[in-house]
Amino acid sequence: MILQTLLAVLPIAWLIISLGVLKMPGTKACLIGLLLTLGISIVGFDFPIIDAFTATLEGVTNGIWPIVYIIVAALFTYNLATYSGSMKIINQLLTGVSKDMRVLVLLIAWGFGGFLESIAGFGTAVAIPAGILASLGVSPVMAAVICLIANTTPTAFGAIGLPVTSLAQAGGLEVMQTSYIVSLQLFLLILIVPFILIMLSGESIKALKGVTLITLLSGLAFGLPQIFVARYIGPELPAVIGSLICILVTVLAARFVKTSENSPYLIKDNNHVGKSSITFSVAFRACLPYIFVFLFIILSSSLFPAISGTLGKVQSSFVIYSGEGAKPYVIKWLTTPGTLIILATYLGGLIQGVSFGKITGILWSTIKQLKNTAVTVSAIVALSKLMGYSGMISVLSTSLVTFTGSLFPLISPLIGAVGTFITGSDTNANVLFGSLQVNAAQSLGANEYWLASANMAGATAGKMISPQSIAVATAATGLIGQEGAITKKVFKYFALYLGAICLIVFFLGKLLGMI
Repeated sequence: MILQTLLAVLPIAWLIISLGVLKMPGTKACLIGLLLTLGISIVGFDFPIIDAFTATLEGVTNGIWPIVYIIVAALFTYNLATYSGSMKIINQLLTGVSKDMRVLVLLIAWGFGGFLESIAGFGTAVAIPAGILASLGVSPVMAAVICLIANTTPTAFGAIGLPVTSLAQAGGLEVMQTSYIVSLQLFLLILIVPFILIMLSGESIKALKGVTLITLLSGLAFGLPQIFVARYIGPELPAVIGSLICILVTVLAARFVKTSENSPYLIKDNNHVGKSSITFSVAFRACLPYIFVFLFIILSSSLFPAISGTLGKVQSSFVIYSGEGAKPYVIKWLTTPGTLIILATYLGGLIQGVSFGKITGILWSTIKQLKNTAVTVSAIVALSKLMGYSGMISVLSTSLVTFTGSLFPLISPLIGAVGTFITGSDTNANVLFGSLQVNAAQSLGANEYWLASANMAGATAGKMISPQSIAVATAATGLIGQEGAITKKVFKYFALYLGAICLIVFFLGKLLGMI
């Protein structure tokens, strides 16, 4: 057991060292990690060779569809907006709300990013806001780091509540109570994260001066509605409603933020569009691709079951993995965010007057631009499939429970974080470890909902340093090949975030009698 535990740790250790210490390009680091995991699964875990290779193939397929597909779609929208000149108009509209970079970070990375996560997920909440921030003059590295940190707490209720729903199913728990406990555990961090984003945007704690109140309001406007909706409505809408109220409050509060003309936080107006020329019709036309993205994703979500049910019938199903526990791999052609975003972008571009051929050319250029990202993402997803199917993840989690005993609640979020780091998905982390957390709670006499929710809270931390997320961020900001540098820069914030979650779960759990 000890030997297998050490072997199971090796792929994770390799990814952390290669990306965070050696600053190796993600493509190289993840491919080596995949080969290492393949060898360990066969030699150290007696995993049949045919099963190992079909598990890898399933992972590669899963990496391309839907993850890389969605990254391509999100960047395609941005590239078209840049070509058509719409991005200059959108930037002018945003700086019309405020020219203070700190306020725009709250609005774009935190509010808008949280909204994208709530309705789509799968990297859209990093790719689109990071691209917009970079276009506004934020350094690409800082734009990537800011959006990775912002895309943490919203992921719990992302993709219309899928992670929480999956957690409840995996642990055999009641979904409404699970939603409520998750929202409580994350509330303090929802208040803290906006302050971190502001300090990052100004590269100093001094950046909080003059925007402390709007930063606090931005966090409260997201967190309080989320608790209410999670408690009384369910997991589908907490992040949707929280992010929309957050955007509204932030826009209104921005009117009261006074920024000196000599402030270092002002966004330089590099756009060549005069304010007088931006009429409602011009603004509406410029935003059409993003408006259609919003409408298409909302209408095809579970909020509209008649539409989503009809579109969901257009699917393909086939088995890839040959081992025990194999399930059909399902491709839903019309309801995946990738398809919806591409269709929305084509429609918006055509109405803006861009020819079909030119739009297609931009899409093809985007695909070529992301070839290295496709390799990175496919390799890391294949690695996670290998670890899951071969039993490596099970050995890791069981060892943690055995070694920590009564202190398990203190490190319980770590398991969720490891799950997201490996798989790139809060949902997958909950599917992998939800039942383990419930079993651990039963053996310790702790509240099942509290420890299961701790897995979800920890999973949001892992999203920050997941190689998948970092690959999305580097692709959106033109930093492909610099995954290692981004990982190193964001890792300290991950450690602080995870440490805070562990302390909240343990001490608040003690205070409330949950553990």
